[in-house]
Amino acid sequence: MFQLSDDDLAGRRILDCPGGAASFAVEASALGAEVTAIDPIYATAPDDLAARATPETERAVAWAHQHAERYRWDWYGGTAEHAAIRRGAAARFAEDVRTTPDRYLAGSLPSLPCPDDSFDLALSSHLLFSYADRLDADFHLAALVELARVATTEARVYPLLDYTGAPLDDLIDHLRTELHDKGIQTSLRKTPYEFHHGADTMLTLQPVA
Repeated sequence: MFQLSDDDLAGRRILDCPGGAASFAVEASALGAEVTAIDPIYATAPDDLAARATPETERAVAWAHQHAERYRWDWYGGTAEHAAIRRGAAARFAEDVRTTPDRYLAGSLPSLPCPDDSFDLALSSHLLFSYADRLDADFHLAALVELARVATTEARVYPLLDYTGAPLDDLIDHLRTELHDKGIQTSLRKTPYEFHHGADTMLTLQPVA
């Protein structure tokens, strides 16, 4: 979804926020990245997080399958393949959070427990825009500014639809204008990943030099 290249990963300091019960940190680290995942759920003890990973994944899988019409299943191959991938990711997360807990830091947007320029690249998926019905424009702006604060090169945000698949063009235009006024350049970049119908674009931020 973030169109990450080998150059994006090798030797780069990467933020994944919110990290959730996902396997990005362990998989990207195996490819040479130095990943820190941040999420409020990481305040929970690692063994408890590991135990919760599978039931939380099963809940998310069941929800997606109950609303199958909202999604394109061809990227995964079908609902069964989607479920298998999600379960595998949860299992890798559970193992990694037990063995390498230092990769997982408790915190949340829009106030991260990190100094300026802590990362080369910041990634944020399925929080901003996804929950625009309960996170207002001020929250989005503060969160985006915060991602730009901690990233030296770029921040990438995906998807740009809400969780029902509704477009948010007015919100995106407003935020891009506000960010531009703060000296943060933005762009909309196509991504080859499209699970939610129409979710084929990410927002990129180039922090203030």
